[in-house]
Amino acid sequence: MVAEELCQETFIKYLQRNDPFPREEEARFWLFRVAKNLALNHVKRIGREQNAYERNFHEPILPHESGEDVYLKKESIRQVLEALNRLPKNLREALVLKEYGDLNYREIASILLISEANVKVRVYRARERLAKYFRELEGTDVP
Repeated sequence: MVAEELCQETFIKYLQRNDPFPREEEARFWLFRVAKNLALNHVKRIGREQNAYERNFHEPILPHESGEDVYLKKESIRQVLEALNRLPKNLREALVLKEYGDLNYREIASILLISEANVKVRVYRARERLAKYFRELEGTDVP
């Protein structure tokens, strides 16, 4: 049944194609290639669906967070945002793009229009300043 559906989809793609093929053998090779790609995509989709099912089936049920956990998480987020806002703009931009934007140094350099080495320096300095800020924060008495 799946093979019939894939074959039908292949011919639908052929009929939707606007450009005619100059030779019959080109059409045949095109049909084979489309059918093969559709079959491979189907196998991948089935694999992803199976993996998602297994992940959800075997995923442990997380316990409900207590009010204290929620408060601590919000407070941590607030402290990180406060620390980030204390950084100079050039350091903050590089660090946010690296850590939260999940970009590599080359991509960040092209966005900020600076060299890749400069990006590495800025990210390093931003991390150092954040570490210093949090070390100082640990040393203060909290009421």
